[in-house]
Amino acid sequence: MDTMRDRFVDVTTRLLDEDPRLAVVLADITAAAFAPARERHPDRVVNVGIREQLLIGAAGGLALSGMRPIAHTFASFLIERPFEQVKLDLTHQGVGAVLVSAAGSYDWPAGGRTHMSPGDVALLDTLPDWTVHVPGHPDEAERLLRHAYADGDRNVYVRLSAHQNAAPVDVEPGRFATVRTGSRGVVLAVGPMLDAVLAATEGLDVTVLYAATVRPFDAAGLRAALGDRADVVLVEPYLAGTSEREAHEALADRPHRVLGLGVPRAEHRHYGSIAEHLAAYGLDAPALRERIGTFLW
Repeated sequence: MDTMRDRFVDVTTRLLDEDPRLAVVLADITAAAFAPARERHPDRVVNVGIREQLLIGAAGGLALSGMRPIAHTFASFLIERPFEQVKLDLTHQGVGAVLVSAAGSYDWPAGGRTHMSPGDVALLDTLPDWTVHVPGHPDEAERLLRHAYADGDRNVYVRLSAHQNAAPVDVEPGRFATVRTGSRGVVLAVGPMLDAVLAATEGLDVTVLYAATVRPFDAAGLRAALGDRADVVLVEPYLAGTSEREAHEALADRPHRVLGLGVPRAEHRHYGSIAEHLAAYGLDAPALRERIGTFLW
């Protein structure tokens, strides 16, 4: 099976051939994979080098000129390092771009803390009107990338990961999907967390929802999935509690409880594998089963 990043290169390369309005801006990361596309479209595949503020500034300039830019690098260099440019050159200027990341919270542990960005979605939450997609499989990544590219001139963040589920879900952008039904509460699995959540809740009387789009938050979908008990567990592959406020606002008119599970704020300083990081964060199936069971029962 290919990776989400592989699919991103393939889909974007084909879109470049089809639409002269599309431009891709890179900061060295994945530049070699776009070399064939750059040979065909040297004016629309731009590598600014390791200059992430310029990456976003160039995307903003292309958008101002009427292009639909896609900017890409690792999440920590796409959202955190150039955040001032994201805030000013895109949001403040009133123009849109598609930001596509790789190496999210724990994808490349050997790269160290500089290559980890568990706070990226929370940081974008400080800005208005961003769409955020978190696919859990390459097929979902392709569908959401195509939707992001065609989504008018909106600002869209597509968060790709090396951590992925074994099978895709037939996702509808902006809507939660019901994967399993039950009566003792809802567990909302975001992107690549679905497989672990399904394993953790096997045999439990809970509804499992799946989110490949987290902003805007599908408040109606969450409300529709709840029965008499308005207990919600959020399992996200980034900073724990990132979507708690969204869930509370969705349920503001009824008594409810929300538990946010994800990457903790405390820095984990041992750089092992993805699986070892998930275990250390309490996000593998055994730990999730205990944490979910304790909260709901």
